[in-house]
Amino acid sequence: MRFDIMTLFPDMVDYILSESIIGRARKSGAVEVNVYNIRDYSEDKHRRVDDTPYGGGKGMLMMAPPIYNCYSAILEEQKKVGLEVEHRKVVYMSPAGKVLNQKKAEELAAYDNIIVLCGHYEGVDRRIIDEIVDEEISIGDFVLTGGEIPATILVDCVSRLLPGVLSDPECYEKESISSGMLEYPQYTRPYEFHGVKVPDVLISGHHANIDKWRDESARRLTEENRPDLLKKENF
Repeated sequence: MRFDIMTLFPDMVDYILSESIIGRARKSGAVEVNVYNIRDYSEDKHRRVDDTPYGGGKGMLMMAPPIYNCYSAILEEQKKVGLEVEHRKVVYMSPAGKVLNQKKAEELAAYDNIIVLCGHYEGVDRRIIDEIVDEEISIGDFVLTGGEIPATILVDCVSRLLPGVLSDPECYEKESISSGMLEYPQYTRPYEFHGVKVPDVLISGHHANIDKWRDESARRLTEENRPDLLKKENF
């Protein structure tokens, strides 16, 4: 999987995606992440990328030409390295988009290339969305200062579903949300902490009882914290 991220703050994005599991996946070649500074593709001698919106209003709007030039450069670069992309998706991180969830992450994981556009200021010229963007995606019903953090969340969420990123598919298949419910409580050493002991069933060695306890605990936590998940199909 190749991710290409268009942003005004490349160092911010690259730093986050160079750490931990995603950082190791990049080094191993399991995931490729390229970050592009939209400002480098500005046609203005001062490298301007924004202007005031037509019709008035507060704030600045990112202009279409620098974004399109950046997008075109990405496609051209892919051709130069001989990358043949059969399944590509261009995503714009926007509070106006559909909220990212595990099902959407699984859909995105099927693509060969995902190009992510990070907005900033008051957003981007609508014409660039209409011309190059396949889907707008949000990470929640709130507004951030830019699309950089949402972009890193999307890359992290999708990458961990790809072969070679996590040690075993079970790492994500049975965890919170992926299974359809929140994950059961987990414990490690020490056996007793501040007077609270690890549940006896977990040290019993009886795997059937452990599985039953985990299923019941997961359902109980889901009922308490995310009952909406239980209302979905199959629950």
